[in-house]
Amino acid sequence: MRIDLHNHTTLCNHAQGSVEQYIREALKREIDIFGFADHAPMDFDEKYRMSFDQMTQYEATIREAAERYRDQIDIRLGYEVDWLPGHMDPRVLDAKVDYLIGSVHFLNGWGFDNPEFIGHWKEQNVDEVWQRYFDEIAAMARSGLFDIVGHLDLIKVFGHRPSQDIRRLAEEALDAIAASEMVLELNAAGWRKPVAEAYPSLDLLRMARDRGIPITFASDAHSPQQVGYRYEDLLDLARSAGYDEAVSFRNRQAQMHKF
Repeated sequence: MRIDLHNHTTLCNHAQGSVEQYIREALKREIDIFGFADHAPMDFDEKYRMSFDQMTQYEATIREAAERYRDQIDIRLGYEVDWLPGHMDPRVLDAKVDYLIGSVHFLNGWGFDNPEFIGHWKEQNVDEVWQRYFDEIAAMARSGLFDIVGHLDLIKVFGHRPSQDIRRLAEEALDAIAASEMVLELNAAGWRKPVAEAYPSLDLLRMARDRGIPITFASDAHSPQQVGYRYEDLLDLARSAGYDEAVSFRNRQAQMHKF
């Protein structure tokens, strides 16, 4: 069973291609369960996400496509939601979708993974940034609002590494993820970024396995050409950490699949 739950649409204003093109690429890649989880609306960083007025359009478009392709591929509907206390909206958190991905993209309002703001890294203590990041991941997990943790170690995106052991920095966050019964995505997008690694690293994935944290798979595609990107490598990464099952969601309920 091939699962890919994290993919975007042009409504986020930084992706390309039609929903139809994404689905056709997923069919070529022999993906069985394919999910759209576009950036949810929020009253912050509005340039890089759909508006609240577009939620109905987004959900209707994905549901219509799911019906049209139901005999060929299983399409699921979700949102990628930024963990940003004070800005998350009940219209998103209570949406009738299959799953919510919780992601940390901001630290004190700084979009640390956005190339527009890469210069701010020069002003930062890298060790402190990594610790703050994993503190936010832990807080997100404890909130109980989300089903999937998006790109666990996204903070490495531009190659900045702490002097401390990353496993120690991430330990509390992984404990919180396990306690909240969230699912961890293996995300191929890191291979397309300066860090040239999947999210998460094998070390962190092994820690997740030790804690019984389930996994799922994600292209995090922002164009049809990125669908299924290095999928076999994601499978190898998962197997290296001892996994042979992955999760999908329907109506916020987890479903286990062998791969």
